[in-house]
Amino acid sequence: MCDVTMGDVREVFRPGFGRVLCIAIGAVCGVTMVALVASVGLSALWSAGPWLALVAGSCWALFWRPEVVVDDGGVRLVNVFRTIDLPWPSIQAVDTKWALTLVTAYGRYTGWAAPAPGMHEAVRATSRDAEHLPDSAWSSEGIRPGDLPSSPSGSAALLIRRRWEKLRDAGYLDDPRLEHEAPPVTWHRTTIAVGAGLAVLCAVGLLV
Repeated sequence: MCDVTMGDVREVFRPGFGRVLCIAIGAVCGVTMVALVASVGLSALWSAGPWLALVAGSCWALFWRPEVVVDDGGVRLVNVFRTIDLPWPSIQAVDTKWALTLVTAYGRYTGWAAPAPGMHEAVRATSRDAEHLPDSAWSSEGIRPGDLPSSPSGSAALLIRRRWEKLRDAGYLDDPRLEHEAPPVTWHRTTIAVGAGLAVLCAVGLLV
């Protein structure tokens, strides 16, 4: 399952399962914290609080925040620690062997939000799942399991390939020119700082 929001010029892919997992883990952490405070007292906030916050926060960073955004400017990969903006002229191919990976003039960049399907999902796929895929999804090896629209990687790749082919067919990519020597990258400093702080608190709690 995935959540795809479509607008006139902007499409967003988010993995639905990851969000369900985050809600479940957050609820378990919250209930556990309340139970510990009720049985042990407020001291549980210091001993167990950082650990539970680290688990819930890590789940949010790994499975809730990541997304793939496709718009007129290019593709934005929101990953765990950083966001990468890849303009359309830089994108050369879309790979889905292990996860959604964009092959660009800058190098290869993977989207954390769109992993390839597991063996069980690949075996369950049928020929109908490959119908109506863009031409760029086909290779000499045929269609990979990671290209199937029913998978996270395939669903995100489909959004990108459809927009990329329209731009290519319209001639906008005939003479690609890159504005930057490297793609714009935004580091998630708050996420990194909070995660590091919680890890330190957990370590200190073990030593006290």
